[in-house]
Amino acid sequence: MRLSVCDRNSTTKSGQSGTNLFCSSCVSACQRSLLTQEAPTRSFFPEWLDQFPDLTLQEMEACDRLRTRYQYYQAEGAITESTVNLIMVAPILELLGLYDPSYLIKGEKYVSIEIEDKDQSLDGLIDVLVLQNRLWFILLETKRYGFSVMQALPQTLSYMIANSEDGNASYGLITTVEDYLFVKLNPQTREYDISDKFTLSTRRDNQFHTVIQILKQLISLVQAPSS
Repeated sequence: MRLSVCDRNSTTKSGQSGTNLFCSSCVSACQRSLLTQEAPTRSFFPEWLDQFPDLTLQEMEACDRLRTRYQYYQAEGAITESTVNLIMVAPILELLGLYDPSYLIKGEKYVSIEIEDKDQSLDGLIDVLVLQNRLWFILLETKRYGFSVMQALPQTLSYMIANSEDGNASYGLITTVEDYLFVKLNPQTREYDISDKFTLSTRRDNQFHTVIQILKQLISLVQAPSS
């Protein structure tokens, strides 16, 4: 399956470069093809803004180690589809305890995506991992640099809508492993919202701490009994 997405040079949500990469072309594609609409207020998705669970010292050290590991492999030019799963994805799932009962990780099929950027074509794959049908881990594996996490938003929402079972809100994490974007969807109204983009490329603060904190928060929400 091939999914056409937008040019990587689209503007951000604020109209400037920054951490909230809001691609207007991607959002328009979502709304047209999936009949979705962006939530009108920030109160729709407070889970990425609220006070987060504390990280243990062990978790903080693991976050620092994974960030340093990624930067090392990136500097060596050794980031590939296979190494990313070994050095980052598997350790993240292990850190959060998601391999063990009562969690069950399910893999979906790869989806091929392609964008046209001026006179060249960039291609890659979306790999989907599902945690209990309410939390989606979307890994955007690119053969060349140039994809934004926003460019996987249409396919992510499509999966979440198609697989909503009980009408409860569902959540997604779209990542290139360097960048991370959280998504919330109300499948009944088809409203959605996104977080800011978090990245491992900052020179000082480690935003990966916040990524893990938000993930812990979302995991606790999808595991909680429905009211």
